[in-house]
Amino acid sequence: MQSCEISSDSTDDPLSSALHRHRQPRIAVIGAGLAGLATTKTLLENGFTNVTVLEASDHIGGRVQSIQHGKTTLELGATWIHGANGNPIYHLAEDNGLLEHTTEEERSVGRISLYAKNGVAHYQTNNGKRIPKDLVEEFSDLYNEVYELTQEFFQNGKPVGAESQNSVGIFTRDVVRKKIMLDPYDSEGTKKLKLSMLQQYLKVESCESSSPSMDEVSLSEFGEWTEIPGAHHVIPAGFIKVVEILAQDIPSHVLHFSKPVRRIHWNCSSHDTEEIVDQADHNQDQRPSPSPVCVECEDGECLLADHVIITASLGVLKKAHETLFSPGLPLDKAQAIQKLGISTTDKIFLEFAEPFWSPECNSIQFVWEDEAQLESQAYPEELWYRKICSFDVLYPPERYGHMLSGWICGEEALCMEKCDDETVAEICTELLRQFTGNQNIPKPRRILRSSWGSNPYIRGSYSFTRVGSSGRDVEKLAEPLPYIKNTKAPVS
Repeated sequence: MQSCEISSDSTDDPLSSALHRHRQPRIAVIGAGLAGLATTKTLLENGFTNVTVLEASDHIGGRVQSIQHGKTTLELGATWIHGANGNPIYHLAEDNGLLEHTTEEERSVGRISLYAKNGVAHYQTNNGKRIPKDLVEEFSDLYNEVYELTQEFFQNGKPVGAESQNSVGIFTRDVVRKKIMLDPYDSEGTKKLKLSMLQQYLKVESCESSSPSMDEVSLSEFGEWTEIPGAHHVIPAGFIKVVEILAQDIPSHVLHFSKPVRRIHWNCSSHDTEEIVDQADHNQDQRPSPSPVCVECEDGECLLADHVIITASLGVLKKAHETLFSPGLPLDKAQAIQKLGISTTDKIFLEFAEPFWSPECNSIQFVWEDEAQLESQAYPEELWYRKICSFDVLYPPERYGHMLSGWICGEEALCMEKCDDETVAEICTELLRQFTGNQNIPKPRRILRSSWGSNPYIRGSYSFTRVGSSGRDVEKLAEPLPYIKNTKAPVS
């Protein structure tokens, strides 16, 4: 967002031409996560010196949260560098030696994220039985075949049938079920197991997409995202090291912590700005220059700026955009915020004194046999634990000890966040006993979990293209305000 009164010689690109003016433009960056820090670093490197970062919390990093655990680091937020080829995060980590201690088996993980490429996933039913490995592989091949079909609608312009309701979940469930039921060689018991595994796979997929359910994810847009080529990497010292590298050249006076923003007054006149500043308890001595943006903080301070760059999460925008901006956002931006989706994916770390799982087990997948015909993966609050899809084994044990990482998403994750540690630990222990059939599993000696949904400055893990939205909505959110017609001639 920028001031609405811009001289005629700078109409097309006021930010880049601002260095040619008599004074430096005042730029406010809201948020000190990866996006905010990278933005600030780029501005400073390009000669913009009057930059202020307003961070609502008391630390940098946003949805990167690395917790020191003995001699190792656990990630409550960002964990993997997904792909190496051309990935700026990978190159930053590699150039700064952050991957030197990444083990070989940590350098490649499957599409459904695990902590190691080696080992075998144990699919356990709620009756305490392990599903045979060959049956799991058979179903996995079928599921992946249908998963590939979901990519074709966007990538190949394939028309979406009305029966799918443009939903990844509805389409996948319908196609996989038909293939299972038409298999002439499977017994009824085998078909039921495969139908139950389908529900578990969709829960995992929901965690991957950070959606309440795959029923909410747009089928026509699902193939828009692509994986960066190359192996995935874990940073042993913690993803926070990437954040610290981005922040190391940013002067401390630029970063302002515990400064949540109440309102952004934009597109206003000099007289409007004077009134706003006069009404607020501010610390700026300068007189308002023509048509600045005024960022009003919760503590009453007002920051005058020529430009504001907002890196707040979609969850925050959904909650606050109607009161955060004055005047309100244009209808197309408000609609983009409303149409796009964001949900919560949380991790639950459980530490045990000794492993109760076998050495080749890399994860424990929960398959509820009574959910074979389930149409909706929305559970009542007291059954929130049914949304826990799996527990991954953290490798290598020399680094992590005997640690499991559970996954839960959607409204059920918010229910989990409301519980205390003792309750969550007890429920997870009972689940592990029930699904493994081992009643001697002890309670974990430590539990650690994320709470991205209830964090007022985050409100969700990451966004997805919900049914009815598209990548165009993302692009619309990125367009600067006020909208300015570009009059530049094309570059010859």
